[in-house]
Amino acid sequence: MNIIGPDALVFGVDDVEGCVQYLGDYGLQARDVSARGGRFEALDGTAVVIAHRDDASLPAAMGTASMLRKTLYGVADAATLDAIATELKRDREVRRLPDGSLETSDDMGFVLGFQVTIRRPLHLPAETVNAPGAPAQRPANVVAVSEDAVVRPRTLSHVVYFVPDSTKAEAFYARLGFRCTDRFKGVGPFLRPAGTEDHHTLFLIQTPPFMKGVEHFTFHMGGPTEVMQAGTRFVNKGYRSFWGPGRHIMGSNWFWYFNSPLGCHVEYDADMDLHDDRWVPREAPMGADASQLFLFQHREKWAPSGPPPPGAAS
Repeated sequence: MNIIGPDALVFGVDDVEGCVQYLGDYGLQARDVSARGGRFEALDGTAVVIAHRDDASLPAAMGTASMLRKTLYGVADAATLDAIATELKRDREVRRLPDGSLETSDDMGFVLGFQVTIRRPLHLPAETVNAPGAPAQRPANVVAVSEDAVVRPRTLSHVVYFVPDSTKAEAFYARLGFRCTDRFKGVGPFLRPAGTEDHHTLFLIQTPPFMKGVEHFTFHMGGPTEVMQAGTRFVNKGYRSFWGPGRHIMGSNWFWYFNSPLGCHVEYDADMDLHDDRWVPREAPMGADASQLFLFQHREKWAPSGPPPPGAAS
């Protein structure tokens, strides 16, 4: 089934005003936003949608602290929608909504939607690197960085679920053509749908039932410099860093996670590995050694102001 990845995540939140401010500061473009909430888009149209938790238009909450109400997947075409409906109607209700999308729930109780994707094609340059021994990617006198650079999320990358039964959850997504690319032993898989080569668009983490919900979501940036620059600007606006910046091992993507008023962490990421069906999944125990190749510590800007104190390393 030609599922591309998440087109939108829908949240029912406590603090609409705070989430509006947060998502705008994160770099998403506000669309049809009011005191009731609205839509916040990346450059390709993928989005986060927020409303107050009591908004009657939202799907029901899942009964935990999670504020995620729906994950809406984009698919390649109407034939894929029909194939999804046929497969899932074998054992659950699948509703066809007035906009033509499908709505159902997975085996863990997460509400899912499927629609012909709204993603707009992007034609943007990637970050360039000059390295000895390779042809220059930037010619002479072209600088790599600008303090005034416009840095915006390009596309919704992935979402991470806390689930009470990762084996059962994985089996559901396998029915829809998701493949495991890598796995943390005893924890859960990274999953890639057939319509993308991204290392993962979904990661499942086994937790106790009371924790069920979303752990984080992220948008792809144009490269590691954009992750660093966007994250630094976010810190300077007063938002609290949770983890990063650094680089993962599984997926190889650069990352920087932040706390948020959406009841989950929100990440910037860049430069994720691509895999096709020939890839053989790896397994590793979950932990810092398997999660991060390296990790930086953010600190205020500084510059040498005098000679180092006696005994300091040179």
